Amino acid sequence: MTNAPHVAETARSLAISPTDILMSEGVILLGAAVIFVLLFRKLGLGAILGYLVAGALVGPQVLNLVGGGESKLHIAEIGIVLLMFVIGLELNPARLWRLKRDIFALGLAQVVLTGAVMAGIIYYGTAFTWGAALALGLPLALSSTAQVLPGLKNSGRINSPFGEKAFSILLFQDLSIVPLITIVAALSRNPDDAAGPPGWILALYTVGAIIGLGLAGRFILRPVLKLVGALSERELFVVVGLFTVLASASLMHALGLSTALGAFIAGVLLADSPYRHEIEADVEPFRSILLGLFFLAVGMVLDIRTVMEHPIFVLVMAVTLVVVKVLIIWCLGMIFGMPKKAALGLGLLLSQGGEFGFVLFGQAQQAMLIEPQAASMFNAVITISMAMTPFLMLFARRLEFARPANSEGYSAPNIEQAGTAIIVGYGRFGQTVAQMLMGHGFAVTLIDRKPAQIELSDRFDIKVHYGDGTRIDLLRSAGADEAHLIAFCIDDPSLGPAALKPVMEAFPNASVVVRAFDRQQMMKLHELHLAGSIREVFESAVAMGLMSMRLLGVDEQEVREVEHQYRENDRARFALQVQEGDLLAAKDMMYRPGRAMTLLFRENSGEGE
Repeated sequence: MTNAPHVAETARSLAISPTDILMSEGVILLGAAVIFVLLFRKLGLGAILGYLVAGALVGPQVLNLVGGGESKLHIAEIGIVLLMFVIGLELNPARLWRLKRDIFALGLAQVVLTGAVMAGIIYYGTAFTWGAALALGLPLALSSTAQVLPGLKNSGRINSPFGEKAFSILLFQDLSIVPLITIVAALSRNPDDAAGPPGWILALYTVGAIIGLGLAGRFILRPVLKLVGALSERELFVVVGLFTVLASASLMHALGLSTALGAFIAGVLLADSPYRHEIEADVEPFRSILLGLFFLAVGMVLDIRTVMEHPIFVLVMAVTLVVVKVLIIWCLGMIFGMPKKAALGLGLLLSQGGEFGFVLFGQAQQAMLIEPQAASMFNAVITISMAMTPFLMLFARRLEFARPANSEGYSAPNIEQAGTAIIVGYGRFGQTVAQMLMGHGFAVTLIDRKPAQIELSDRFDIKVHYGDGTRIDLLRSAGADEAHLIAFCIDDPSLGPAALKPVMEAFPNASVVVRAFDRQQMMKLHELHLAGSIREVFESAVAMGLMSMRLLGVDEQEVREVEHQYRENDRARFALQVQEGDLLAAKDMMYRPGRAMTLLFRENSGEGE
């Protein structure tokens, strides 16, 4: 088949505006993506394969409905940039320090050993030069973050010992893209690359850019975020988040460095910021859309004819990649203290090639280390290995190789790993709830939308994240999928079923408790069947009433009886008010002059007459 005509040429020849063509191509791409992603999800094969197949089908190699795959690929690489930014946001210093051995020892060993073995197999088993073999073999050491992490989160294993090992390896793989791009550039045969600055100049550029971004983040970005937070404008957070990513990436690009590195550094700068979850939730939709477009574009530029001319080579290389990765990760896992079956499950989980392989093969092609046909064949190798992963994981689960808890010496995730509770609202009320939970040793994530409260808490070394705690995407980025409790401690009389019901449906495993402003709000919340709700001043008012009776000389036994009867009467009144939907219902049950309690123990003892 012939390649699709250029968009502008098509517009001139058919008298159709570029906008019309862009709209029609967008409809075709998104329609194909919806169909195939739904189909592949239903089959358990994952969304990435759906995007790849959809792109290949509508692209110039098959139906020729959409052209310009290369130009779309360049645009869609922003999705990879945003992915690196989100990965940087995950690098909370405390977590990075706790996982340092797994990240920088286990992860490094996996990338180096797998890359070296695959490069050796390609060099000795094919006619590629050693430079081309390195450019092809090293990227094959990377696994698919976009395929593995969602599966770990959905299964609730992301914070288990097994999940943290997988996360550590994936994190180092994603970090290693920067040195891998540098290696490809150093091997380049492209005269344009040779005309660029020497390596030591690029190293100075890198260090200077990192320092500059760090200073900008501290003295410019954080004050801007504080100002935006005070205005409570969500749209501005979207703008600031995207600006941060693109500005960091553009700076690196202008210096001839990796745009992915710039985005990653921007993420790390905000990883410990109270605005991290809000920015992550705002950027996530753009990352998802552009990453989907990236995989669509990869499918479009895939040279299917070249793949069909060498089907045995592609299939054998894909199987070889999976086998090599499983064996290396299995052995490394056992060396790093994992049980045998869990280590094998880790190898099966990370056995596929990754999305950054597509990027690195493109870099190798630009560097004239490999031909376009070779890039297409190895893109197909990664694609087939991704297709094999769901079946390998079904096999692993059936044999219980990757159980997250109490398997072969693994203990269940401890409280600090699990992120047990999320407290929304860290004012006077939320502070008491959080302090009690943290005092017991539970891990608590705190969310508040008042910058002044966040700054005050920071002076007490209490980490509070900025954001609207009723947003599903923000709660999810804060770990609500794994949380056991979500406590809404905000002072908001309007908080009701419309905001809370979606939260309860999105996170059914979390108990939801709510601070109610008054009795009317309690009546509105009753229909939700919450795990618990309490009027914000009820208990403190009861406590003060009891104190007042003691100061008036009431006997302690009478004090306890008054408290018991008051609570029972209040519950009965509330039940009638909810039943009739009227705050004035059961008003005759209220105590007033002429209507006092009948203290039962007084009647029995004959006292108090």
